[in-house]
Amino acid sequence: MVTVKKDEEIIGNRIKVANTFFTRLVGLLGKKTLQEGEGLLLIPCRQIHTYLMSMPLDVLFLNKKGEILDLYPEMAPGRLSSLVKEGYQVLELPSGTIRLKKLKKGDCLEIIWEYY
Repeated sequence: MVTVKKDEEIIGNRIKVANTFFTRLVGLLGKKTLQEGEGLLLIPCRQIHTYLMSMPLDVLFLNKKGEILDLYPEMAPGRLSSLVKEGYQVLELPSGTIRLKKLKKGDCLEIIWEYY
């Protein structure tokens, strides 16, 4: 799990990590909803789809430094994103998070890894 912050504001504090082929393949399939603070960080990842999803997502494409390169607010089920060539990771969040947290291209997010 990771926590994601912008400046000192928490964007998500229950973000699961998908960093293997299988976990990236499965992603959020089967999830009916995402609660505030939940999400999925896909590493490495430069393009996503929402085929077979049952909910819209807010999607952020980040580079290795956590800078937002591209974003898809309220990406509907059954869609395919553009390929973000400079992208390294994708953060999937509950729909409405981009607007609520006022996220935009160029913002830098801090990813805090939780080790147990």
